[in-house]
This record gives sequence, C-alpha cells and structure tokens, in this order.
Amino acid sequence: MRTSNICSLLFIALLGHAAIASAQTTPSQAPPKLEKIEEVDNPVTVTANPDNEKKITEKREGGRVTEAKVKSGKSSYTLKPNTPVGTALPGDLAGRESRGAQWTVMEFDVAKKKKQRSEDRANAADEAPAPPPPPPATR
Repeated sequence: MRTSNICSLLFIALLGHAAIASAQTTPSQAPPKLEKIEEVDNPVTVTANPDNEKKITEKREGGRVTEAKVKSGKSSYTLKPNTPVGTALPGDLAGRESRGAQWTVMEFDVAKKKKQRSEDRANAADEAPAPPPPPPATR
C-alpha cells in the first residue's frame, strides 16, 4: 500500500514537471536581426621599429669565436663557448656541452653621470643671479 502511494506521488510530480516544461515558450525559428556595421576606409599600417634590430658583435682569438655580444632592442646578452676545464671530457660534470647566456642587467654608466653633473653645475652657474653689491663703508 505504501509503495503505491509513493509511485502515485512520483507519477504526479513527473506529470507536473512535464506540464511546466511544455508551457515554456519555444524560441522562434527566425534568426535575430543584426545591426549593420559601418565600413571604415582607414587602412592599418604597421611599421618596423628600428629599435628592435639585432646587433651581434663577435670577439675572435686565433680564428675561434671566444665571445658574442647580442643586443636586441633594449636587452643585451653575452654568449661564450663552453671550454672544458683541465682534462674534462664532454659528458663529464665539469665538461658540460652547453652554456647559458649571460644577460646584462642594470648596467651603469658612471662617466655619463659625472659629465651630466658637471653640465648641470655649469648651467646653474650661468643662471644664478649675481651676488648683491657690498654695503657702503660708513665712517
């Protein structure tokens, strides 16, 4: 008797759910209206930035490249070949085959700073007002 009550309640719940689902409106088959976008005749031009050019400087000793400095835009790094230490062979711990690049970080130009300070002092001396004349002597 209890299972028949539970089954009847379940059947009524499913029937109610089906009625609610069928009552919902179905979307129309017509596509939505689209807005027309104005066409603009402003062409896009892309220019190469001359700062992004790479500059490679190589140092050679006896026909072998011992160092290569690469400057690409604002960044610069140095590449050096891996020369094994002593009798180390490639594949040993001390004779690794590859060597990482050495990035130049926070490079300071001390001479430029001193030159700029001396120029600032010269400009300040030129722009400084003349000192006031001494007071007249009284007797």
